[in-house]
Amino acid sequence: MDSFAASDLTLQDLLPHRGGMLLIEEVLQVERRRAVVRCTVRPTWPMAGPEGADALILVELAAQSAGVCNGWDRIHSKGLDSDKTGWLVGIKKAEFHLHLLPYGAEILCRAENINDFENLREVSCQQLLDGRLIGSMILQLYQE
Repeated sequence: MDSFAASDLTLQDLLPHRGGMLLIEEVLQVERRRAVVRCTVRPTWPMAGPEGADALILVELAAQSAGVCNGWDRIHSKGLDSDKTGWLVGIKKAEFHLHLLPYGAEILCRAENINDFENLREVSCQQLLDGRLIGSMILQLYQE
């Protein structure tokens, strides 16, 4: 299989998301089991209100972060042109330490596969704002 560097790939290579649903702006680190990404809270985001975005959107940020490392794994094991079908995501556990995400805030999202069996993943995710933990969750991902 071809070897790719992170700089060789776009977010669209890694994720099925497009347009307003693509919330990640930059991949800072990526490997087959983990990823760190950056995003900026925008008024165009889903769940955005007059003063900021509802913290529940952190679940989507976690899912997209998990998608980055699992997309990376897909490309390295099956090739760049392999099926980019998304994952069905369940929330096993979630903790939010903010109710509202202020516009312009830069959020770092970390995702790491902690269990991996065939088409099932369990992913630990944390989101940081100015170095402070604002969300953590365990997601379960399934792909047909």
